[in-house]
Amino acid sequence: MTRMRTVDAIALILEKEGATEAFGLPGAAINPLYSAMKAHGGIRHTLHRHVEGASHAADGYSRATGGIGICIGTSGPAGTDMITGLYAAIADSIPMLCITGQAPTHVLHKEDFQAVDIESIAKPVTKFASTILEPGLIPGTFAKAFQIMRSARPGPVLLDLPINVQMAEIEFDIDAYEPLPVDRPAATRAQAEKVLDLLVAAEHPIIIAGGGVINAEASAQLVELAELLNIPVSPTLMGWGSIPDDHRLQSGMVGIQTHTRYGNESFLASDFVLGVGNRWANRHTGDLETYRAGRKFVHIDIEATQVGRVFSPDLGIVSDAGAALEQLIAAARDRQAAGTLPDYSAWADECTARKGTGHRKTNFDNVPVKPQRVYQEMNAAFGQDTTYVSTIGLSQIAGAQMLHVFGPRRWINAGQAGPLGWTGPAALGVVRGKPGQTVVALSGDYDFQFMIEELAVGAQFKLPYIHVVVNNSYLGLIRQSQRGFDMDYHVSLGFENINSPETNGYGVDHVKVAEGLGCKAVRVEDPNRLAEGFAEAGRLAAEHQVPVVVEVILEKVTNISMGASLDAVNEFEELAISAADAPTALTPLSLKSPAEPAGAGV
Repeated sequence: MTRMRTVDAIALILEKEGATEAFGLPGAAINPLYSAMKAHGGIRHTLHRHVEGASHAADGYSRATGGIGICIGTSGPAGTDMITGLYAAIADSIPMLCITGQAPTHVLHKEDFQAVDIESIAKPVTKFASTILEPGLIPGTFAKAFQIMRSARPGPVLLDLPINVQMAEIEFDIDAYEPLPVDRPAATRAQAEKVLDLLVAAEHPIIIAGGGVINAEASAQLVELAELLNIPVSPTLMGWGSIPDDHRLQSGMVGIQTHTRYGNESFLASDFVLGVGNRWANRHTGDLETYRAGRKFVHIDIEATQVGRVFSPDLGIVSDAGAALEQLIAAARDRQAAGTLPDYSAWADECTARKGTGHRKTNFDNVPVKPQRVYQEMNAAFGQDTTYVSTIGLSQIAGAQMLHVFGPRRWINAGQAGPLGWTGPAALGVVRGKPGQTVVALSGDYDFQFMIEELAVGAQFKLPYIHVVVNNSYLGLIRQSQRGFDMDYHVSLGFENINSPETNGYGVDHVKVAEGLGCKAVRVEDPNRLAEGFAEAGRLAAEHQVPVVVEVILEKVTNISMGASLDAVNEFEELAISAADAPTALTPLSLKSPAEPAGAGV
């Protein structure tokens, strides 16, 4: 055995657990751990400007790679700054390790400087939170933390380290340390047969693929099962990319906000729903009476308490998505060989054909720019290998209605929590996890202004990505929801900027701010210059290896399609009546559908 400081043992444990990407801010109470990381040399650290930003970057890294990002901060407010990041991670089942410094154990009861009970604060938004009070508990607690993060429904943990515990010495042998086994429940063959019994009794079955499919690295199995059964698949917002958008069986996203019209229509025509790794989120289902009417449901989820949480399925199975899909594939292959699988070709063809109908118009030439044109030009400018990062607002909702995603972990989104300011720092974490790849963030101006200082992190550490900021100088989603209250109250961000009259009343000069933080920026006011702007951003990012902001000046008021139920989504803009109205739709408009009148407010 070797005698060493606990922090030196921690560095060795992180390496052995495969968690070597850290984001954070040093401080007095966590400096011992930083000294150990410096001495170790194998844990890369990115210095952030805000600890919340560091937590979102660690989250983004985990989402992009399937690994575990680490967020580190000193005691007190560093820990409380991490709480929003922990909430975003646990809400979407993302493993992330947060480590905080803490005052010495002998003064924790004396209101010492920056001493706070972060364990109690963090418990509601973590799978496990612990202040480690004894040096000898360090190895076992870290092993337990990694096991918990990876087991069943993944999620974040927080470990709090009093400074005297960090400085203490223990006997430790890294060669004797082994990661603890991970608990992943697996469906049985008998369960798979029962799922197929219900499925083959239906005429119009559909699969809802959730984020659990991506967490399980099971996208290939999902596609294999869909092709074997020849039935359509609709990804949720968190499962987007689990089946490529251009696959013939990808039937379109379902929801009351993030959705496609044809996706909702195909779902409403279904009579059996197999949910895999999803949680029946309310923005997906909308009104449950409409969502459930006339359909049988099977729900497969890795977390037992998720099954039946929103509604009781006809059959619930607790299983890792990948394990369940493997069993379903094996059972379906045997039935195929026996000739007992129904032929769903007509149903699949119907859903595929529907993808050429009901498109929303994107090809607007208006000045100021209509947001739909931005997403059209993004589709044209960025390739299938692009990873998009977004979190909240009309920008995210419209983006999910109109952008295209072609693989798992290419849509990085804080789906349930949706914290403003998440997008930028999360994108930095994604770039760390996907070096050399095209990363494009999408924000409204308000989301962008939260944590805008994190751009300097990208400049300092040479983390290039393109950040598309659609600027309407409004809290657009809140303004739209205020229509139901007949008000437009404290949602405008516009003002006459005395230092930048060229912003024409839109307020903050995002170009100057970005440049002041060491980045590059392009402002686009003409929709016919969007392609040029995106190309210039790509050139600048490649040349300077820094984030590049593309600010697009939008019309101030645009209402994006949404509603309360799948059959009652309000359309506020005209629909496409020719393929030229939606030129980047993956399936060109094939049936002329007249524009519908604008709907009532939501």
